[in-house]
Amino acid sequence: MPGHAYEHVAEELREAIVTGRYAPGDRLPRQEDLAAQYEVSVIVIRQAIGLLKGQGFVDTSGRGGTVVRERLPIRRITMERYLVDAAPQKVPQTSFTHNAGITWSQYRLDKAFRSIVADERLAGLFGVDVETRILERRFVFYAGELPSQMSRSCLLAEDVEGTPIADPHNEPWPGGTIGQMRTLGIEIDRVTEETAIRMPTPDEASILKLGAGVPVFAVTRLMYAGGRVVEVADPIVIPGDRAVRFDEITLAQRRLAE
Repeated sequence: MPGHAYEHVAEELREAIVTGRYAPGDRLPRQEDLAAQYEVSVIVIRQAIGLLKGQGFVDTSGRGGTVVRERLPIRRITMERYLVDAAPQKVPQTSFTHNAGITWSQYRLDKAFRSIVADERLAGLFGVDVETRILERRFVFYAGELPSQMSRSCLLAEDVEGTPIADPHNEPWPGGTIGQMRTLGIEIDRVTEETAIRMPTPDEASILKLGAGVPVFAVTRLMYAGGRVVEVADPIVIPGDRAVRFDEITLAQRRLAE
C-alpha cells in the first residue's frame, strides 16, 4: 500500500490511465480540481504528477497541463531474433523489422559511418591491439516515424574496407550484420549480449523522444565467427517503456543426465 498521500493519488491516477478512463492524449483535471477531489493540497498533487511523469505515464507542458502519454507498441526482445537475420531472405527483413512487426517499406534507418582506432574498451571487446583500425557505424532505427532503437556498431576495418559494407548508402541491408558478413564469406556462428538498465544520456533521450524518467536497455553485443569477434555493438539502446526482455532455458537435458 502507498505510504504517502502523493503515492496514493499517483496510484489512483495510474489505475485510471491503465484502465482507459484517461486515454492517451487526454488532459488530466486541473491540479486544483484534483486536490479537491482527493482532499489533499496542490503540493501533494504536484508530487503525484511528478511521480507519474517519472514513470512515463504523463507529460507536462506548462499551460498545456498534464497529458496522458501515448502507449507505444511493446517489442519482445529475445536472442532468437538473430535467426531471422541468419535465415535465407525470402523477403527483405532484419531482426529489428521482425520484432517491430513492420514491413521493409515502413523501416527507416539514419546512419553515420566513420573510421576510428580502437580504444582500450573496444580493443578488449574485439581482442585486438589498441589503435587497431575500426569502422564505426551509428544507426537510429525507425518503425514508421517512431525512433525506436539506436546503436553503435563497430567492425574491423581489415574485414570490410573496400567492400559494399563500408558504404552507408547500402543501408539498410536485408539480414543486417549477419547477412552483410556472409557476403564476405564470414559466417556468424555465435552472438552474445550483455544488458544493463540505465537512464539515457541527454542525446539518447532527445533522439529516441523519451519521456522524463524513462530508462533504457543498454546492450553490448558481440558477434563471433570461427572463434573471433567480428562485430561489437556497444551500446544498442532500446527505450525501456517500449520493450520487454525474454530469455528461456531448457533444463530437460540436464535432468536426463542426473
